[in-house]
Amino acid sequence: MPPHEARTGTDADAGAGTGRGAAPASRPTAVPAAEPASRTGGNEIPDESACETTLSMRPVRAFAAPAPDGADGAPAPAGPADDLLGRIGDWGPVRTPVGTFRLLPVRPERDTALVARWMNDPAVAAFWELDGPDDVTGRHLRAQLDGDGHSVPCLGVLDGTVMSYWEIYRADLDPVARHYPARPHDTGVHLLIGAVADRGRGLGSVLLRSVTDLVLDHRPACARVVAEPDLRNTASLTAFLSAGFRFSAELSLPGKRAALMIRDRSLRHLM
Repeated sequence: MPPHEARTGTDADAGAGTGRGAAPASRPTAVPAAEPASRTGGNEIPDESACETTLSMRPVRAFAAPAPDGADGAPAPAGPADDLLGRIGDWGPVRTPVGTFRLLPVRPERDTALVARWMNDPAVAAFWELDGPDDVTGRHLRAQLDGDGHSVPCLGVLDGTVMSYWEIYRADLDPVARHYPARPHDTGVHLLIGAVADRGRGLGSVLLRSVTDLVLDHRPACARVVAEPDLRNTASLTAFLSAGFRFSAELSLPGKRAALMIRDRSLRHLM
């Protein structure tokens, strides 16, 4: 389904991610529980001196994506020049309790295969509904990049490993705004944790807090960050609450009942 025409929501830490939303850039984040394990299944970003094909110390490197520019401090592409979110590619890395993290705007020619592999995980597909050939995911990515700039798809890179997919979007300019009392510059977030081993152990909550801090730091006009996870996904709701969001209301969105979760700038240091 096209972005934001089906389901709107974000299900973060249960494991699969926050998927598409009711608008062209919103999707719920499905997160199935997983056994605690060391982080694997992502894609290592080699040092600049390393061979381009050296993606990971893991024994299996199949389906790994080429190292994104800027993942280790080099200048990164800023994303659409006319994006409405303050050029996410310029935000740079941040230190988090779990390592150094940064958002890199997606390049479809480089990243589609990797994101499509994650989308074909049944736990992810149940919420994002983007399983199938790579072209399905490719169309979803290009719809955002070729649009008006109100939604920017990104890779999440943690300590040099590509391990998550994010959508940062202007919720006030998105079809989801028809379903709740949107305010100017409301910013939405969707998250997909790629590796099963990274799910269900609190990583999503930590990164959600860090990414929403990035949004609030770089978008001074934004007073709050919003999300709309499926009400059935209790793990996702817990992740958002742990990341400083509060439950605001139930929403009737195309294809689902969602929880409107809000993180307020005024309360960011209290929750």
